[in-house]
Amino acid sequence: MATTKPLTIAVPKGRILKDLIPLVQRAGLDSTPLQENDRRLVRPTADGAFRYVFLKPDDVPTYVEYGAADLGVSGRDTLLERRHDLYTPLDLGIGRCRLVVAGPEDTPIPDLPRVATKYPRIAGDHFASKGVVAEIIPVHGSVELAPLVGLSHLIVDIVETGATLRENRLEVLETVTEVSTLLIANRASYKLRSDTVRPLVERLRAATAGARR
Repeated sequence: MATTKPLTIAVPKGRILKDLIPLVQRAGLDSTPLQENDRRLVRPTADGAFRYVFLKPDDVPTYVEYGAADLGVSGRDTLLERRHDLYTPLDLGIGRCRLVVAGPEDTPIPDLPRVATKYPRIAGDHFASKGVVAEIIPVHGSVELAPLVGLSHLIVDIVETGATLRENRLEVLETVTEVSTLLIANRASYKLRSDTVRPLVERLRAATAGARR
């Protein structure tokens, strides 16, 4: 007797996962595998309908695009930078923050600035759209350090509260884009498994709308 293949959902390890659990619970889905404290990277639900795959946030869209996962949870910033070929059926309304341009307080910016960032494609497009020829320097880790030691004049980075910027005497100069967490879908799965995917999307949509009230 044939069995239905479980729907695979790629989820990011870390802070977003904590915000995702209440949303999954409101949608009436089994969140137990998301809360178990072990090292398993693939965790099925008790009824076998779904399985969660735990990944680093940057890897979630890749697994979904190539069909290793049917659905995933990813930040808008990652999607804009990587430009994967995916559906984005729903903004989950969690992980809200901003991608900003920031620089040292009360410091003039040269006409041809150097910009340090984890988002070289987004930063390059942003400055090009303003007619600014900026030298984009890809960095990893603490982007805020770059202008403090002379590596760059500006940074483009994610900001939530702005506390780290203030502690390092940096200020937000402009917002590049608002960021939140999206539900993403493999294009083939969204069509071929629509009988399973679409109801799940609608349950999460209702849970998201309820959280905003």
